[in-house]
Amino acid sequence: MIYQGNAVSVQLLDDGIAELKFDLQGESVNKFDRATLEDLSKATEALKGNDQVKGIVVTSAKNVFIVGADITEFTEMFAQEEAEIAKWSRQANDIFNAFEDLDVPKVAAINGFALGGGLEMCLACEFRVMSEQAQVGFPEVKLGIYPGFGGTVRAPRLMGVDNAIEWISAGGQHKPEKAFKDGMVDAVVKHDDVRDAAIDLVKQCLAGKIDFRAKRQEKLEPLPMPPMEQMMAFQTGSAMVQQQAGKNYPAPMEAVKSMQKAAGMKRDEALDVESKGFAKVAKTPQATAMVGLFLADQQVKKVNGKTAKASREIKNAAVLGAGIMGGGIAFQSALKGTPIVMKDIADKALDLGMNEASKLLAKRVSKGKMDAAKMGKTLSMIRPTLSYDDFKGIDVVVEAVVENPKIKQSVLAETEEKVDGAVLASNTSTISITRLAEALKKPENFGGMHFFNPVHMMPLVEVIRGEKTSDETVATLVKYAQKMGKNPVVVNDCPGFLVNRVLFPYFAGFGMLVRDGADFQQVDKVMQKFGWPMGPAYLLDVVGIDTGVHAAEVMAEGFPDRMKHDFKDPSEIMFENERYGQKNGIGFYKYEEDKKGKPKKVVDEKTYELIEPVVTGESKDFDADDIIARMMIPMCTETIRCLEDNIVGSAAEADMAMIYGIGFPPFRGGPLRYIDSIGTKAFAELCDKYAHLGKLYEAPQMLKDKAAKGEAFFA
Repeated sequence: MIYQGNAVSVQLLDDGIAELKFDLQGESVNKFDRATLEDLSKATEALKGNDQVKGIVVTSAKNVFIVGADITEFTEMFAQEEAEIAKWSRQANDIFNAFEDLDVPKVAAINGFALGGGLEMCLACEFRVMSEQAQVGFPEVKLGIYPGFGGTVRAPRLMGVDNAIEWISAGGQHKPEKAFKDGMVDAVVKHDDVRDAAIDLVKQCLAGKIDFRAKRQEKLEPLPMPPMEQMMAFQTGSAMVQQQAGKNYPAPMEAVKSMQKAAGMKRDEALDVESKGFAKVAKTPQATAMVGLFLADQQVKKVNGKTAKASREIKNAAVLGAGIMGGGIAFQSALKGTPIVMKDIADKALDLGMNEASKLLAKRVSKGKMDAAKMGKTLSMIRPTLSYDDFKGIDVVVEAVVENPKIKQSVLAETEEKVDGAVLASNTSTISITRLAEALKKPENFGGMHFFNPVHMMPLVEVIRGEKTSDETVATLVKYAQKMGKNPVVVNDCPGFLVNRVLFPYFAGFGMLVRDGADFQQVDKVMQKFGWPMGPAYLLDVVGIDTGVHAAEVMAEGFPDRMKHDFKDPSEIMFENERYGQKNGIGFYKYEEDKKGKPKKVVDEKTYELIEPVVTGESKDFDADDIIARMMIPMCTETIRCLEDNIVGSAAEADMAMIYGIGFPPFRGGPLRYIDSIGTKAFAELCDKYAHLGKLYEAPQMLKDKAAKGEAFFA
């Protein structure tokens, strides 16, 4: 043994070939934490001083190669000054350089995921051999940063400017075929052969068949491109990245700038550029939010994993109601491997549900995500029926009938009689789970599963605990949501549950702005620029004006002190004039089909005529910051109240629900992290500034307490 550490070991094999193996003890995956970097440095020193070593293969003892840096260390690290972050990146690069400079052939055997720093480790080798089951990529931009262990320097020199810009700025994970085609790896082999193939490649270098020194030299020199060609490549790449990333995500553009600035430099000087640029983006609010988002996502998954341990076994499921929602639930269940019975009272409805599933599967086939045989197999896992006779052996039943409490209670009570102890769930967006449970003999076996539309696209499922819902039932519903490929968040029962309870104060803020003379189109544009996928008027049209008005009534009944208003909301005007949004082609906007047959919004001047009577002041332009404050304060304060009322278990779960469920701007991290970015004291003062607008704008006690103590929602 040449070296043995806690994360890295080096052992001499036959023919003078050393195996440098990553195997981080106590972890399921390899990652570049501080200890691993230190281990790699010591292992490199040991290799440098060993005359017996003629070549090196880099391997992993785990199912993955290296998943990247240890993101849990980022929060503390990114809190440091920019110069300190740059110093950390440069020190890491010195370790990679020392390994790269070993004057022997080095080949990485990529057996699984090699992401971020893991792929940068592979780039420090002269060659890369990839398993047919592996994936590689630079996902750093999804954390608001870009590669800081040499990726922006080595990648363009190995795979060309165009490919490097695409790989680094898009942050994707790539399969072997693309990795080989784009020049990231030198060979793709069967999974079981990857280590032997890497050793064989080292032997070819030692035999003089391959000039490994020339390959290494390419990475040490400036980009071998004429200045004009280089300028054109970066200009084209910059335009593409700017268009795709937009102004709210600076990391992709900064990565391109770093690559362009370093293109004419040798390795060490170029790495200085990378380290300084990495530190610059690490200090952006986007990086803070997106790193926090990743950690919150991990926390939610950990909570769900712990909860799901108490689950019943789930082999077969059923859905009641074969409409668009029921068909979507059936599709998702079957797609992820859980057979499902789809029941309705009419053949026509069953046809609608099966057509919905077939349409979604056909789309996957057309996009190459699935072949026809897999489509047929998935469809066969959905069994349409008119009878409860097909419910034998069902473990979970999801009710997805019309949003009417009496009908739901009747259907659930009937189902309870027909199934033997199965867990029941209602897919509802507004109706109390505790209320629905009153119709059941065993309310402990019943909970809520609020899916978001469209089911196949929206990642969130709210698992709702009623007053009598058992822990086992909650666990089973969490487990089923996970099996469906969804991200569940457990919430306690209340009007609107979590997401709608938080969303409708946002809509109320919109209604008050229009009442006070704001142009709904201006509000939409400001909020879209803020980062929302669409503004509130457009969102109401997409959700459905009728659905929104009904949900607002539920919220007003549940929280009359702040959600019941004394003016006519503009969405009520739309509803009274049968303008329901996209579902009937007209709401705040008119909708026409584009070339792809999708609804395209068009301004309708009649909207202004209709809402004119509810405008109490003169129409005027509002300052963008004023619009943002009036829209975001109600949403953020209601999120805090959900924490106060124990509707949701943690700040991380609250934020992730809003990210997963309604597209809260990811680069802002969620409502509570958004408050933290402003500061709890400053946000409480903002609430005071707008408190004259009503109770929706008053600072909750939890916010006041944190502001007084100088505390944040996330430490």
